[in-house]
Amino acid sequence: MATRLAAAAGALVLAVACRGDHRSAAAGHVAAPDTAARSDTVNLYAAAGANRLSPRAAQARPLVYVPNSKDGTVTVIDARTYRVLRTFPTGALPQHVVPSYDLTTLWVANNLGGTLTPIDPTTGQEGASVPVDDPYNLYFTPDGRFAIVVAERRRRLDVRDAHTMAPVQSLPVQCKGVDHMEFTADGRFAVATCEFSGQLVKVDLEARAVVGYLTLDPGGLDSTAMPQDIRSSPDGRVFYVADMKANGVFLVDPEAFRRVGFIPTGRGTHGIYPSRDGRLLYITNRGWNTTAGGRRGPGSVTVLDPRTEQIVATWVVPGGGSPDMGNVTADGKELWVSGRYDEEVYVFDTGTGQLTHRIKVGREPHGLCVWPQPGRYSLGHTGNMR
Repeated sequence: MATRLAAAAGALVLAVACRGDHRSAAAGHVAAPDTAARSDTVNLYAAAGANRLSPRAAQARPLVYVPNSKDGTVTVIDARTYRVLRTFPTGALPQHVVPSYDLTTLWVANNLGGTLTPIDPTTGQEGASVPVDDPYNLYFTPDGRFAIVVAERRRRLDVRDAHTMAPVQSLPVQCKGVDHMEFTADGRFAVATCEFSGQLVKVDLEARAVVGYLTLDPGGLDSTAMPQDIRSSPDGRVFYVADMKANGVFLVDPEAFRRVGFIPTGRGTHGIYPSRDGRLLYITNRGWNTTAGGRRGPGSVTVLDPRTEQIVATWVVPGGGSPDMGNVTADGKELWVSGRYDEEVYVFDTGTGQLTHRIKVGREPHGLCVWPQPGRYSLGHTGNMR
């Protein structure tokens, strides 16, 4: 596999000229501290810098919410003591806990239950669920007007009023397994991943219409693509697409809508989270190339510098694990991620790269939300803050 990846990387360098695919620099198990952002570059994540909590977010209790997909529950953890406070039932198959655009609500997306369960972040208490068809994931347009419910099984993006969740429009997509989304820097377009057809779909947000599809890997890496999370570089010029089968991140130009590179990271690449200064991307490698994995797999976290497109650190899970999805704490000092196939949550020290805590939770923990997080507003998922 390594030989095939190296050969494909060389071919892609020729194909895309000055960009192309990259091998990492020597990456040991070293620290990758969250430091002050450079002032000479654009940083989409500047407003989500360490401890820059909005007045609304500052009112929230410091808690971590873990959706246990196979149990139909959410486990609540005290972020300061690392202790489980309680576990409460939601609808069937909760997938992600999503901060609302205005930061007033955390929504639990109950995929098979067909509901969104609201949580009041100031108290940590849940409210009455709202009927919503097939909510695998949830996003918000950059202008704050609309929520976009990612209806994976229905092959739709359902546009709703961001405040009332009243239906506005259903947008069918011609790809399989639509699940994660990112927005261009100008707020005009959304790009979503399609897990089961190896594609991306681009949507014009003003017209609310699909404008194109991109097949990520038409044989170029001798691997069927299986894209998962997607996140913009701080300067907005490149989207990084985590791919669970290609074992790395594809680099995509969101304007030209074409693939421009690939960086291998680790087995089962799944989630992408910027550091609080926007200088680094924490990339979770789940350890498995399929949607069903086993315990104590070869999971890891790759730390990538998006400016140089080089890997600067690799963090291992001692004894094995399955790092999946989560986010960074408000001060930037910890990365919390779910252990999808190990019924636990991992806490990494971002200054040392060490795993400091393993917290027992329910079956198949998925898109956990660390709250509060800095930023003016949320674009969705587990906290895409801007």
